[in-house]
Amino acid sequence: MKPSANGGSASLDRSDYWWYRTRGQLLRTVLGPYAHGAADVLDVGSADGPSVGWLRGRRHHVTLDIDARGLTPGSGVCGSAASLPFADGVFDVVGAFDVVEHCDPEDVVLAEVRRVLRPGGCFLMTVPAYQWLWSDFDVQNGHVRRYTRGRAVAAMEGAGFEVLRATYAFASTFPAFVVERLARRARGLVRPGDGRAADVVRLPRSLPVVDRVLTALGTVDDRVLARRDLPFGSSVVVAARRPPT
Repeated sequence: MKPSANGGSASLDRSDYWWYRTRGQLLRTVLGPYAHGAADVLDVGSADGPSVGWLRGRRHHVTLDIDARGLTPGSGVCGSAASLPFADGVFDVVGAFDVVEHCDPEDVVLAEVRRVLRPGGCFLMTVPAYQWLWSDFDVQNGHVRRYTRGRAVAAMEGAGFEVLRATYAFASTFPAFVVERLARRARGLVRPGDGRAADVVRLPRSLPVVDRVLTALGTVDDRVLARRDLPFGSSVVVAARRPPT
């Protein structure tokens, strides 16, 4: 399997970035019900911890990241999503938030997640949306691909999962996201495989008032996602289950 070439998550640089805070609430709304009552939880790619605090609580929560900087000192496991160092069927829930897009081929990681889940256990996943929005930011992050909702669902079903919910997120901020990414491309189109990944990607700086506006727009998504799926957005969010038998 070809591993990601980048180093640590951008959250290592700015864990308080508005996107992480907003994503945490959106994931709680969309995916929280599928983790309810879970006793044993695995968080793959745990460097993005700022937006998955809702997954912890009082459960047995195991963190895993390929970069030790993404682990809390004294806890967690340094390892690869392509070869999870756990026995078969030991977790009720596995989360992988913006992880699978780094992996080539993806089916190795999905098979590993399915292996360590108990029958009936849930896999919670996010990936970035739309290949046509590929830019140098993807290259810096060591991405291999971006997804549509249909592409993410097909990958899950192909790996033997039953998809319970699949939606886009960050629809309210999507117009600004598109403008920003297309501006990056206008400065020099970058295709998958071009360029070099960064060790830790530096997130853009913005005025506090801009962060407040973007955060407020995220609350619009949150209210909608509590009732229904979103038809577009910059992220794809999927909840799937390993069949009970």
